[in-house]
Amino acid sequence: MKKLLLGLSLACALPMTAQSLPDSTDMFFRHLELKEVMVTGALGDMKMKESPMPITILKAKELRQLPSTNLIDAIAKQPGMAQITSGGGISKPVIRGLGYNRIVVVNDGIRQEGQQWGDEHGIEIDANEVGTVEILKGPASLMYGSDALGGVLVFKSHPVLPKGTIKGNLNAEYQTNNGLFGGSVNLAGNQKGFVWDARYSEKHAHAYKNRYDGYVPNSQFDERAFSAKVGLMKDWGFSHLKFGYYNLNPSIVEGERDTVTGELLSENENVKTYRHGLPYQRVFHYKAVSETFVNLNSGHLKFILGYQQNRRKEYEESADEYGLYLQLHTLNYDFRYVSEEASGWKFSTGLNGMGQKSLNLGEEYLIPDYGLVDVGIFATASKSLNRWNLSGGLRFDHRFLDSKGLVEDGEERFVDFKRHFNGVTGSVGATYEVSEQFGLKLNLARGFRAPNISELASNGEHEGSLRYEIGNRDFRPEYSWQADFGFDFATKYVELQASVFANRLQNYIYLHRIDSIIEPDLMTFEYAQGDALLWGFEARMDCHPVHALHVGANFSYVNARLLHQPKEMKWLPMTPAPRLSADLKYEITHDAKVFNNAYVAANMDWYLQQDHYFAAYDTETMTPSYLLIDLSAGTDIQVRGRKIAELHFVVDNLTDVCYQDHLSRLKYADLNVVTGRRGVFNMGRNFVLKLAVPISSSW
Repeated sequence: MKKLLLGLSLACALPMTAQSLPDSTDMFFRHLELKEVMVTGALGDMKMKESPMPITILKAKELRQLPSTNLIDAIAKQPGMAQITSGGGISKPVIRGLGYNRIVVVNDGIRQEGQQWGDEHGIEIDANEVGTVEILKGPASLMYGSDALGGVLVFKSHPVLPKGTIKGNLNAEYQTNNGLFGGSVNLAGNQKGFVWDARYSEKHAHAYKNRYDGYVPNSQFDERAFSAKVGLMKDWGFSHLKFGYYNLNPSIVEGERDTVTGELLSENENVKTYRHGLPYQRVFHYKAVSETFVNLNSGHLKFILGYQQNRRKEYEESADEYGLYLQLHTLNYDFRYVSEEASGWKFSTGLNGMGQKSLNLGEEYLIPDYGLVDVGIFATASKSLNRWNLSGGLRFDHRFLDSKGLVEDGEERFVDFKRHFNGVTGSVGATYEVSEQFGLKLNLARGFRAPNISELASNGEHEGSLRYEIGNRDFRPEYSWQADFGFDFATKYVELQASVFANRLQNYIYLHRIDSIIEPDLMTFEYAQGDALLWGFEARMDCHPVHALHVGANFSYVNARLLHQPKEMKWLPMTPAPRLSADLKYEITHDAKVFNNAYVAANMDWYLQQDHYFAAYDTETMTPSYLLIDLSAGTDIQVRGRKIAELHFVVDNLTDVCYQDHLSRLKYADLNVVTGRRGVFNMGRNFVLKLAVPISSSW
């Protein structure tokens, strides 16, 4: 059965980007249009058809159609994507089996920096502010430096409005399983080239539930975000200044159980409370970004300067007194020149990097204070030659890390040390347009990643991960060679895409459990290093045999192993399970007077058994297969030909399946002595209602 489904999945898979098309007969023309989209690829801005890297693009309306509790949750079902979860409020991205500091997240043109090495450290971005998402799969160190081994997520804001217009929107959402209610209000304008944009968002959720655990204590969270932008759009280019504020307060699920009844323990009598319980985090992220774009006769210049401050507090014993308090300051810079195309040639060169300072302001410690300086210089070139598009580039990176020592109660907690890391990376790729319908892509890239501070110097209790962690300051940098080969094929009735990859990593750093107790009631984990090989593929298809009907499926698979290791240690930890998805969507109306662009849809996600796991010291266990089914419907509401609202309704996990995602950290919480089940299960059936009301005017 598995072989049959695997074969079918190679022949068909569904891109979610097809779901918002106004006319199902326009698939071929949509494909041609997407090929002209400018994307932020491994070689900088280029047309979609010219990028040798596999890239997926999602738009804001598509995100609104998806059930999710946070931004990463909304995109985690895309081919090649997965997520590391810590309850309902926190998700970390995984691309082709790589996550944490091997994924770079770009928002407002700069790297998002927020202590992303931690399991329960999410992405501090307001989902309502995102206009498009670009998912770059594979090493992109050429443009982004250290950490982009696995890929890049580029979150772009909504585009600037045309002159003489004011637009805004009101968004509202409610979810039944965890009582999540949220809203967002936005207003933007453009008067004679003076542009402005402001948004405020808020979200609250109580504990989620499933059939096995009931309500999961301490899985509630709340979120607030504000952003404002002002700037000028002129013939010479543009200059924008943007400010952002983000606050997330997630409670931390510990999964402790009564030793007699097996029930989850809770300090709150009301498990449906919206107030945080203990332990919990308070996360604040502040950001200011200046971006200037100048047109020149020979090309253009872009300057970006950004400042970020991330504050992360953990409250364990008291709601009034934090134990751990990490404060991270980051200054980002990016200067680049991109030439105009001449005789098929296009060049770019630039300098980018960051400076960081991290401080411990609490009474507990996991990592030391440190300072960091990143400098990277790069150059790229591309050439269009008949049906060929050739591209490549080189980059040099230098990272300096200064870690501060600490003596606590007469004992040396952290050792003072300094490290220098250098990396030379590059990429070479080609696309070939066999015909207007069929294209081939090939890319070879070398990636680089310097060890992060947690891997080098951790020595303390990680409350959010329920473990004690130990680093190693002698680690070497990671290097990777990855090859990608893919094709895309599109006709008026069907679109096919497939990509195969192989990624060989030197000095891969991973975290595993050891048979030692440093802190009572906590598992002890330490970082280790070795060589690894990851290979896999994604395939997808979208077809519409009749008008308004979409049928499709997608399949993702990654095989990730440590080399030269015994059987119980040969598979990499935190490798996502193979996933087969199938979709059916029927578009009911187009150009209707009241209910326009109405649709109904069904989605199936089958997560296959993951029996490739890091078994040593019970670090991981096998995860059985499970099947999730969603139903959805939506429509635009019009009055006198004007859209006044957009409505979406989703039933997530229709059959109320009890399951544990292989990448859920809650899978390894306490054992239920009554049922024999270990850990906490994911969310059960959930009804989701989303409403978007546009506001527009002109002067």
